[in-house]
Amino acid sequence: MDRGGCQMSGGGSGGRIEPSQPEMITLEDLESFSEDQLSDSGNGSLEEEAETMEEDDERLLRYWQDVARGHQVEVSPDMAEPIQQLTTNNQGQSQREPVPFSLLARKEKCGQLLYEKRTYEKGHWACIMMREDTYEQSICYGFMRIMKYICQQNSLGDYLGMTLPIITVVRTDENHSVISRDVTVAYFLPTEHQAQPPRPTDSEILIEIWPATTVYTRAFTGATNEVTIIDQINTMAELLDSPGLCFNDSFIIAGYTNPAHSNRVNEIWFLERP
Repeated sequence: MDRGGCQMSGGGSGGRIEPSQPEMITLEDLESFSEDQLSDSGNGSLEEEAETMEEDDERLLRYWQDVARGHQVEVSPDMAEPIQQLTTNNQGQSQREPVPFSLLARKEKCGQLLYEKRTYEKGHWACIMMREDTYEQSICYGFMRIMKYICQQNSLGDYLGMTLPIITVVRTDENHSVISRDVTVAYFLPTEHQAQPPRPTDSEILIEIWPATTVYTRAFTGATNEVTIIDQINTMAELLDSPGLCFNDSFIIAGYTNPAHSNRVNEIWFLERP
């Protein structure tokens, strides 16, 4: 990634860990909702099934809208189709391709994992720069626009497939005490689309080649907001043997589950200086 724009420079990351508390809207909530609320479709006539599907789409949209209001985010009616597509195409972790990485080292203390060092390979990412009033609003609105790209608003006119994690690049002041309102939301293109990434319909979504990058990564649980992110940056800096190797003004939050989920999986990534 370019430290000034949508990219990152340094190394890579990828792995899984687990958090807790509300933050955004994505997949796990939709899965449980679709399993409970959408399982009755497909048992009647074509007309009845069409009506049921329409009602299901409306219920899903209302559900997202209800969750989003708690984070001061509005979900517009045109999100109904992308929400439905993402829900039906992501029934279980097996449907999501992990961003590829190689594990280089693990730092442990008294049997507890402190952090991992990983390298992420070069690849195409779709990213968008957001500048909302809060971090939560930026990641929500950014992710919804990326969702539209994944769900047919691309030059193929087809569903592209989900990869994890969805990452956000945050920038801080020199003292690492204030987070900039400029937040980059990024999605790694699935393997089948890496050679020829479909073009986004949204002109503000950029397809960029990010170089191979080495990252130091640590899992954490709970919300991701301005306060918790600063806390995680400071905690990671204390744990690293040589924080100067990667300490700068850009950091990455990797999200593996719905930020509004009570047991959310997050990671903080520090990029190693090239």
